[in-house]
Order: sequence, then structure tokens, then C-alpha cells
Amino acid sequence: MVFAKVFSVFSVLSTDMGIDLGTSNTRVCVRGRGIVVDEPSVVAVKKGTSEVLVGGVGERAKRMLGRTPLSIEVVRPLEGGVVSDFDMTGALLGHFIRQAGERRRFLSPRIVMNVPTGINAVEKRAIFNAADRAGARRVFLVEEPRAAGLGAGLPIHEAKACMVVDIGGGTTDVSILSLGDVVLSATTKIAGDAMDEAIVKYIQRNYNVLIGANTAEEIKVAIGSVGLDEHGRDWRGESVEVKGRDLIAGVPRAVTILGEEVREALREPVGQIVDLVRTTLERTGPELSGDLLERGMMLCGGGVLLRGLPEVLREETGLAVKVAPDPAQTVVRGTGVFLEYLDRFAPILESAEDDL
Repeated sequence: MVFAKVFSVFSVLSTDMGIDLGTSNTRVCVRGRGIVVDEPSVVAVKKGTSEVLVGGVGERAKRMLGRTPLSIEVVRPLEGGVVSDFDMTGALLGHFIRQAGERRRFLSPRIVMNVPTGINAVEKRAIFNAADRAGARRVFLVEEPRAAGLGAGLPIHEAKACMVVDIGGGTTDVSILSLGDVVLSATTKIAGDAMDEAIVKYIQRNYNVLIGANTAEEIKVAIGSVGLDEHGRDWRGESVEVKGRDLIAGVPRAVTILGEEVREALREPVGQIVDLVRTTLERTGPELSGDLLERGMMLCGGGVLLRGLPEVLREETGLAVKVAPDPAQTVVRGTGVFLEYLDRFAPILESAEDDL
């Protein structure tokens, strides 16, 4: 009882947060307020230093990609869902924590942060250190599939299997959950960023035009597709004008890219994701497989918005396929559930140390 009262007092004095620290986007939720931050995981700094530019975090920094002078460098401090630049990740977290916080609070926040399955102790320590540098009082880690399952409204605590396929920017995670924990999981770095890279390479190879990652992402969102539509018809009749640099003449050039060309560019990365799903199902035990035949799989993460992907997975696996509402925010919603009941979950969540 005393323990619960202490936690209650701390929750009043601080703005506790749930953070989905993603390769492409970072999302922050606050107890009682919902999702308050959803911005790109990008930082702009003075070249050769760790000095972050004023306003040089998030959406504004992303717009600078490929457009900066020699004095400015734009950094994406996470790769494959893990910290690749400790200082910049700390700066990124610090900015979003301040953005989501409330001035009237007296204590630094406790933070529930999700992590990919299978990350090692060094990668976990990097996350703890970055959050500590950003001003967190205490950090609790939760595996992304558990958060995704809760965020999608799945009954993950039942003695029945749930399958979650989370396609983010840096990683694709395929997981089977039962009794509130991960039974089986597989991860690949083939995800949204790899799709963008495939589009860049396709246009370079077929048109001798070089485009940036932001442009490739815009193409994917505008006319990207795979397989057939919900009516069993091929995606056709769409195109978009693309502007880049002619690699032969060295001058700006615009070309028109067809939807079927984007589909061809995405064939390989999408095929690898489908193979990962199939491989995971082949490793699943018979009792769990029976549950999945009844329940199907849940798709979440921004990458599942690629048109035709649910239909391809349904055809390749024979399972029912559902897409979570607002799939890009599924994980942070689930992280918010752990945050809401942090008093109950704290003893079973991984934490670096006691309150500072």
C-alpha cells in the first residue's frame, strides 16, 4: 500500500511518458493526455559538433535532408531500431521530453520505452544512457510486440496465440504472443527504409536519375503498391513526376514514374518480408498454429499502409489479415497502456536502476 502511494505521489509531481523511439519517427504519449508528439527521428547539428540547431529536431530537420549547407549536418541517430549515435539520440529524446512535458511538474519523468525483440545488453544500455542523458528519472523497457499487441486491442494475456507483424521504418518484427509475452519472434532490417532505398536504386538504374530518400518515400506513399487490390484487380493507371539529378548530364531532370514500376522496385523487399512471415509460421508449434488459423494476424507500423500488402500476406499464408487502426501509432498506444498501469507493471518491466 505504501509502495502504491509513493508511485501515486510521483505521478502527480512528474509528467510520466511512454516513448516509441523509432528509426523513422518518435512518438510520445503522456498519461491522461494521449499521444502528444509524433515527429521524425532526425536531428540537425552544426557540422563537426554535437550542437543541435535551434528548432533542428523532428519535422523541420527532416525537411533539411539533402538541402543543407556545408556548415550543417542532418543526422538520423537510430538504425534498425537501435541507437547508433548516443549523443544525438540523447538530444532527440531531450527535445521531445521537453516538448511533451509540463512546466508545473517538479520531478523528472519516468519513461516507459519500447525496444525491438532480441536486442543485446549493449544496445539496451545505450537506450538507458540516452534516456538518462535526456533527463529521465527512471526508464522501463517493454518489448515492441507486447506494446503492439496491446495497442491493437489483442487479448495477448490469454492462453491463445496472437500474431503481430510490425513493419516500421528500420525493422520488420514478426511475433507470436501468448500469456502476455513473446513466444516466438523474428526480425529483419528490411522495412520502410529498405523500400525507399529500392525505389532510389530502381530510378537510378532505369533512368540514370538520382533522387533523395525523402522523394523516394513520397513516391512510395503516393503510388506504391504490391500485388492486387481488395477487388482482385491489378493496381494500374497511376504515375507521378519525379525530380532529381541526371547522372550523365549532371543537371536537374524530371521523369514520370508509373505505379507498376514502383511495384516492380518494391518486389524484392516485400518478398523478403513475406518470406519472414512464412518462416515464422513454419517454426510455430501446432497448438499455436491452430490458434492463428482462428485469429489470423494483425498488421501494424507505417509500412503496412503499402497498398495490396494485406492481400499478399493473406494469399501467401492462408490466414485472415487485419490492419490495426492508425497502424503507425499502434506501438505507442500500447506503450501508453503500460504507462497507465505502471504501478502494476513496474515490478515486471526491465529497468536499469532504482529512481535517481
